[in-house]
Amino acid sequence: TAQPNAGAAPKTGRSKKAPEEPAARAPDVDSLGFQAMDRNVPGLSHVILQKLNMKSYEDYKSAMDGRKSGSDFGIRTYFDMFQKMEDTFKFCVECKKLPDALPDPKSLRRCKRCQNVYYCGVVCQRANWPLHKKFCKKLKLVAVDRLVEWLIFTGDIPFPTETWTKPARMVKGWEDWFSMQEQLEEKLGAIVAGRYMTLLWANAGKPRPEDTELRESIRRLVTDFHSRPLTIGLGLRLFGIDPLTRPLTVHVVGASHVETLNTRLTDYDELTRMFPGHQGMELVMVGVDVVDGPIMRPPLTTLAPRGRVYLSSYKGLYHNFWESCVETKLAARPDLVVGFHPGFHACPDLLAGWLPTLLLLRDYRLPVLFTVYSEQELKASLQILVELETHIVGYASNPFASLRPEQVYSSPNKAPVYCSSHYIALLGAEDVPGAVELEDDDG
Repeated sequence: TAQPNAGAAPKTGRSKKAPEEPAARAPDVDSLGFQAMDRNVPGLSHVILQKLNMKSYEDYKSAMDGRKSGSDFGIRTYFDMFQKMEDTFKFCVECKKLPDALPDPKSLRRCKRCQNVYYCGVVCQRANWPLHKKFCKKLKLVAVDRLVEWLIFTGDIPFPTETWTKPARMVKGWEDWFSMQEQLEEKLGAIVAGRYMTLLWANAGKPRPEDTELRESIRRLVTDFHSRPLTIGLGLRLFGIDPLTRPLTVHVVGASHVETLNTRLTDYDELTRMFPGHQGMELVMVGVDVVDGPIMRPPLTTLAPRGRVYLSSYKGLYHNFWESCVETKLAARPDLVVGFHPGFHACPDLLAGWLPTLLLLRDYRLPVLFTVYSEQELKASLQILVELETHIVGYASNPFASLRPEQVYSSPNKAPVYCSSHYIALLGAEDVPGAVELEDDDG
C-alpha cells in the first residue's frame, strides 16, 4: 500500500553499474523466530501458513521478500482478514494445545480482561492465572495495538506532523515531541471517528475499546512509526554530525522486512522536520531481507537532494555492499551506520553472519548506533562487542524508543519488549588514541 511520493527526487545520471551478484544467503531473525514458535507451541507455524493460504515457510519468505506478488492469501472480507489473524493466536497458553488437538476446536475461551490469550478450559485458566495476572494489563494494550496497526496500512496513521518548533537538542523524548504537534487532540479524534476505525471494530470479532483507549493506542503506534527516524536523528546528535552543514549518508545495516515492507518514500521525512534546513540526507537500507518496493532503487552517486530525505536500498550482506558499491564509488561512504535490532546475540549462526560486518565497521572506524529490545539483550550484545574489541562510546535507554509493547508471540506471559528500547554507540577499535566521546549526556 505504498503511496507515491509527489516530491520524488530527480533521477541522477549513473555512468557506472553495480556488478550482478548471486543473492546472498545468511541466517535471519525472522526465520529463527518462525522456527522457534514450534518449540513453544508445536504446530503453530503450520496454523499460520494455513491461514495465509501458503504451503511452506519458503512461500511465506517469498511474500515477505516481495517476490510473491498478486497473492490475496485467500482473504475475501475484512472480517475474514481479522479472523485469520486472530486464529493464529488461538492456543491454550497453559497446556499449549492448538484447537485441532481439542475434542471441540471451538472450546477455546479468551481472557475477558486482556482479549489476548486463550485457554482450553477453566482448569488451565485457573492454573495459569498466577502467572498471567502479572502481564494481563499490558497484554490488553498489545491486543488493541495489533488491530489498530492496520490503520498504518490504510494511511490513517501516522497523522501529518509539524516542523519542530524546538531545536533537536531540546527535544528530550516523546512528551516533548507530542507537545509540538498542533491540534493533536483533533487529529486523534478524527482517526478514532474515521471510516477505517469503524470498519476495524465492526469486523474484529472483539468489543470496541473506549475512545480514550483508542487514542492512547494511536499515540503508541505513532511512536512506533517514528521511532526509527528519530533514533537516526539521535545518533547524528550523539556523534556531533550536523545535517545543516553538509549532505549526509546513513546506512541502515541488517535491514529486513521490518524496516522495508510497505515502506513509502516519505516514511523518514520526520528527519526533515527534526532538522529543518538540512543539506540533504540519503538513507540506504542494506540487508539480505530487504523487501522489493518503492525504495528498491540504487544508492545515489551524487549528493542527496537538499532539504530532503532520499531512501534507497541494496539487497545483500553489508560487506559485499561495501566492496561492490562503496569502494567503487557507486555509493557514498556513510556518515553514520545504524542497525535496528541486529540480533547477533541470538545464536552462533547469526553472530557468524554478522562478524564480517562488525569487523568492517570497527576497522573503518565508522560511527555506529545499534538498538536492542531489552536490557537483557543490551547486556548480551555489549559482551560480544567487548570481546570483538570495539570501542563502545556509550549506551543508554533510548528517549525515542517505541512505546508500543510487544509480546513474545508463542509465549505471551512474559514482560513485553519495546522496539529500540536501548542503544549502543560504537566508534572503531578499543584504545584508539583520540577516539571521539559522545557529546550528549544521554549516554
